[in-house]
Amino acid sequence: GKNEYDLLVIGGGSGGLACAKEAAQFGRKVAVLDYVEPSPQGTKWGLGGTCVNVGCIPKKLMHQAALLGSALKDAQHYGWNIAQPVHHTWSVMAQAVQNYVKSLNWGHRVQLQDKKVKYFNVKGSFSDPHTIRGLTKAGKETVVTAENIVIATGGRPKYPTHIAGALEYGITSDDLFWLKESPGKTTRPAFITDVSLECAGFLTGLGLDTTVMMRSIPLRGFDQQMASLVTEHMESYGTKFLKKCFPTKVEKLESNRLQVTWKNTDLGTEETDSFNTVMWAVGRAPDTETLNLETVGVKTNSETGKIIVDASEATSVPHIYAVGDITEGRPELTPTAIAAGKLLARRLFGQSSELMDYENVPTTVFTPLEYGCVGLSEEAAVQCYGSDNVEVYHAYYKPLEFTVAERDATQCYIKMVCLREREQRILGLHFIGPNAGEVIQGFALGIKCGATYPQLMKTIGIHPTCAEEITKLHITKRSGLDATVTGC
Repeated sequence: GKNEYDLLVIGGGSGGLACAKEAAQFGRKVAVLDYVEPSPQGTKWGLGGTCVNVGCIPKKLMHQAALLGSALKDAQHYGWNIAQPVHHTWSVMAQAVQNYVKSLNWGHRVQLQDKKVKYFNVKGSFSDPHTIRGLTKAGKETVVTAENIVIATGGRPKYPTHIAGALEYGITSDDLFWLKESPGKTTRPAFITDVSLECAGFLTGLGLDTTVMMRSIPLRGFDQQMASLVTEHMESYGTKFLKKCFPTKVEKLESNRLQVTWKNTDLGTEETDSFNTVMWAVGRAPDTETLNLETVGVKTNSETGKIIVDASEATSVPHIYAVGDITEGRPELTPTAIAAGKLLARRLFGQSSELMDYENVPTTVFTPLEYGCVGLSEEAAVQCYGSDNVEVYHAYYKPLEFTVAERDATQCYIKMVCLREREQRILGLHFIGPNAGEVIQGFALGIKCGATYPQLMKTIGIHPTCAEEITKLHITKRSGLDATVTGC
């Protein structure tokens, strides 16, 4: 054809890179455009997208830093002599995390080269359905044409621009992981998201005075009973929560501290306090402004700004596709973007017809006490099947490692949501406790294969683990019996 490339991917994050590399395996001519617009605070980073640079990877490493802090406290109960008080140096952690992220940026560039994928560090916009006009940082123009185009530009954190001072003085998760120095006393006003709970959790764990302001519910879209257990645990470990509050303005004081004014909707009062850092976590917005989608007719959801796609990730324009966080109604998760990107490349160039299956995707929130889940929340199950047709098995348990360390296990809880009919198919599994992600990953396979409650009861647990408790769930919520596990 007249086009230079068989496939052009806009966005070098999880979904885009996976799609490009997979297409290249089929011997196709592939190009990737990636450009990071610096955050309002001037933070920028390399190839690899949100997950690698300002998402899961640095977040999990900083979560690990905080877990090590708790382990040091526990260690004394186990006979380790650790001089008190222990002190954490932010800059040492930040440097190590940032060095690792930079090694990943480099690794992605090398992989593209090895697979003969052309990489353009330019900002792309459509001039017609097969043509992209790219601008370099210096404003130099390149024009690239392609038979198929995949949009994978993901999202960026939103700023509450209606709040005075929000943009001038606030940071977002885009900046937090790249701070050279400790953010000191941090607050994170506005609607809370799982990302902000995770950040608040590790900041508290690193010994910082952290306040979370939230107007509505924590962890929207997750099981709400589990969400409140997660926040309860955080509160008991020192994270402050300002509930039913929303910020109205941020001002800079002479001391360089930031004064935040907020309204308490319950009391109808106005309050203020000052902080070293204000971090906004009010959700993410799709990164489409510069793409010029209207010109080529790619339809988006007017409310969310996300691109509307069908089951094959196709947009409203032939030969233009979209994967990952930019797409409407899809989970905002790296592994689903990667899988969708690969499958799309196989359908385009590898005679495959397999579609991405978004059912029963497992995920974990890396709060200080981790929360992992797969399948439906209790609310969603009841909404789908009616409360009479849903059976919930649950247990409060105590991880063995908490006993000697005398750690509070009040919020360690497991809940399994099943259909009530004879098979008792498992609809959802929810776990709060150490290593939740590792625990849920294995059970996710069973649930993907249609596991039932009787099959789970035939599964032998590995003693003494936390995951074992899942194989011993026998108390239903309906029974009203005490769900606390005692003894072995």
